[in-house]
Amino acid sequence: METEQKLKTGTTTVGMVCKECVVLGSDSKSTLGWLVSGKEVQKIYPIDDKMAVTISGGVGDAQALIRLLKAEINIYKLTRNAAITVRAVATLLSNILSQARWYPYMFMPILGGVDKDGYHIYSIDPVGGVEKDNYTSTGSGSPVAYGVLEDVYREGMTKDEGVRLAVRSIRSARERDIFSGAKKIRVLVIDKDGVQWVDEVKIQELAK
Repeated sequence: METEQKLKTGTTTVGMVCKECVVLGSDSKSTLGWLVSGKEVQKIYPIDDKMAVTISGGVGDAQALIRLLKAEINIYKLTRNAAITVRAVATLLSNILSQARWYPYMFMPILGGVDKDGYHIYSIDPVGGVEKDNYTSTGSGSPVAYGVLEDVYREGMTKDEGVRLAVRSIRSARERDIFSGAKKIRVLVIDKDGVQWVDEVKIQELAK
């Protein structure tokens, strides 16, 4: 029974604001207790044209909330004929998580995006607390990732510098956190033109 109740968890995700973009990164390993249940798990999900979330915590909870967010964003755009702001999505997600606090979603996302007000990164805790910052990290490997981010991050970094830092912080975390890892590191860049995945070959070169 104890084994059946274990959730797919364990991760390292990072997000940061750069000069003309937002960069999100993650590892690709999921665990069930001490079992590696997945080696190529997607942990970054685009939810709108210029917005995406990373996931850490329970995979089922995360996927359910992502479906809900996408639906709510589409309803907003259809009924108001306008783009939704990143702040509005952060508030929406905060309200959903806060209302479920007595039976909480095991989900701690990083929300990143670009809108008319600029470039944004929000971290949101499982009971709805919202914090906006220039960079953040979530998951079991976040203490290690934060060490790298605190040392290297600076305001006004270029896209290439941000991608390099995302890869470096996740690489460091997977070296020291048993619940983070697998071969792939995934990085997504969001700018005024939309979302773009960084080429895996480039990431492999940076991860060496």
